[in-house]
Amino acid sequence: MIERLLARLPRGARAVAIGGIVAGLAAFWVALPPLHLRTPIPSILIGLAAIALGGYAISQGVKRLGWGAVVAGVAGIGLGYLATRSSVGHLDQVVVWSALFAAMLRYATPLAFAAMGGIFSERSGVTNIGLEGMMLSGAFFGIFAADKLSSWPLGLAAAALSGALFALVHAFFAIHLRADQIVGGFAINFLALGVTGYLFIDTYAGEGTPPDVPEIPDVHLSFLEGWYFVGPILGQLNLMIWLAFATVLLSWLVLFKTPIGLRLRAVGEHPRAADTVGISVYRTRYAAVVLSGALAALGGAYLSIGFVNSFNQNMTAGRGFIALAVVICGNWRPFQAAAFALLFGFSSALAQRLPAYSESAAVLFQALPYVLTLIAVAGVIGRSIPPAAVGRPYKKQ
Repeated sequence: MIERLLARLPRGARAVAIGGIVAGLAAFWVALPPLHLRTPIPSILIGLAAIALGGYAISQGVKRLGWGAVVAGVAGIGLGYLATRSSVGHLDQVVVWSALFAAMLRYATPLAFAAMGGIFSERSGVTNIGLEGMMLSGAFFGIFAADKLSSWPLGLAAAALSGALFALVHAFFAIHLRADQIVGGFAINFLALGVTGYLFIDTYAGEGTPPDVPEIPDVHLSFLEGWYFVGPILGQLNLMIWLAFATVLLSWLVLFKTPIGLRLRAVGEHPRAADTVGISVYRTRYAAVVLSGALAALGGAYLSIGFVNSFNQNMTAGRGFIALAVVICGNWRPFQAAAFALLFGFSSALAQRLPAYSESAAVLFQALPYVLTLIAVAGVIGRSIPPAAVGRPYKKQ
């Protein structure tokens, strides 16, 4: 087992490039708490080392990671310099690592649920642009059911059911009617926006959801209370965050370690061949799309009854589209997608703390996750390889 793990470690120029990326991050980190180096010289030296490592990797043909190391080195120098010019008080207020990582997990959870759903759908060959609408339906119907039935588990069940129903509509148009899947997905988003907006106003008369709606509980791990750094992060997490971890693991197991996952991936890669050996392409795609809607809706339900404990119109605010970016950046694989969900979650957590520098620019800081999404997607376009048959309607002969 250990030998297999060691064999998979990067070697040669690839390892050098990864070292350059780590050095670029270190160039910024040395200027932050708890080190608080107040001179930019260490950041400049470490950043130049990262650039040199990246240049070497590029010369050896490892261009993607090599350029990543160069960019990380330049960014490390620039950000490190800005950090040394900032006051220690502002840095201590913004950069509280345990609080940032705990918030990162909270913001990444809805993205992880939706991204796992997107992976199942697209691995089966159906593009699901409607993740945003399915998340929004889960957010509304989750808190609606929890309020009316006085039960957060029933709220989660109602959320998953609503997302599955919206996904079923998308699946019918995409699979049986062979409609354009991009247009159909956007239609689902607008339909969910209209339905949830109307029902929200009709039910709560614009006054907002009541404050006593049953909430998804936190999991208190008392044995972690005394652990430095780990305790504040993992000691009091919402139940849905732990379920997100489990969902990522189960998604990987199902997709890559079970016959069901093999059939699903076969349908997404070569549906004609899968049909020839007796796999029902239609049934597999329907099941994958419906599952994707249920998972995305659970992410939305976490927002409304696990995170902010209220509902507002269009409260998902584009998180479904960020989840699509997570799927693409993660190369349609659960663990890689989860890593990018954490990255985008960290950017959201950081954006919430940056207004300490400027209250007037608080709205601008909120755009940080979306800017990072654009950068990340631009970096992988043309390099990530999607399932061969994704977005292509299949007609049984």
